[in-house]
Amino acid sequence: MRNMKKYLAIVLLSALAWPVSAQGILVVGDSISAAFGLEISEGWVSLLEERLQAREEPVPVVNASVSGDTTAGGLARLPRLLERHEPDLVVIELGGNDGLRGMAPANMQQNLSQMVKLALEADAEVLLLGMQLPPNYGLRFTEAFAQVFVDVSEEHDVPLVPFVLEGIAGVADRSLMQADGIHPTAAAQQRILDNAWPPIEAWLETQ
Repeated sequence: MRNMKKYLAIVLLSALAWPVSAQGILVVGDSISAAFGLEISEGWVSLLEERLQAREEPVPVVNASVSGDTTAGGLARLPRLLERHEPDLVVIELGGNDGLRGMAPANMQQNLSQMVKLALEADAEVLLLGMQLPPNYGLRFTEAFAQVFVDVSEEHDVPLVPFVLEGIAGVADRSLMQADGIHPTAAAQQRILDNAWPPIEAWLETQ
């Protein structure tokens, strides 16, 4: 009897530890969405949760972003994330690290396209958050990189924010970027959310 009680206790704890399906918004990103260098509560994804709560929108948000992640890493992780959380909207914010490491835009496009396809096949809608590279990477490469997001968006007919760091990166206000010149500060997080918000709000209105 004692062994049976012990077994039942283990089963109960395991069940409690297993996550409940979110059926809301799943954010799959890199350090921009993982709030690198900040408290996670300061990041734009946490601010998104706060905005939804303030609007009394019953939409849970799962932040599955990993600092340093690439589109290949996101693609490898996505099937399990879709199975585990069953999201209604998948926000993909990946590609920056591919570009910074000089990876071929064609490979990045293939990975992003496959991620969008997997999400759509899982009955989720998709939002792409695009990125741009600094000019020192050369005009040809930076244009090819930016075009990837446009092409994937058009291929699958999903909304795109062309540059999620619009008004943050490359502007005169240096308080918006950390000392590394790559990662936004806490002061910039609200702007990131504002850039991502219009298509998220449009999606909410269809629910």
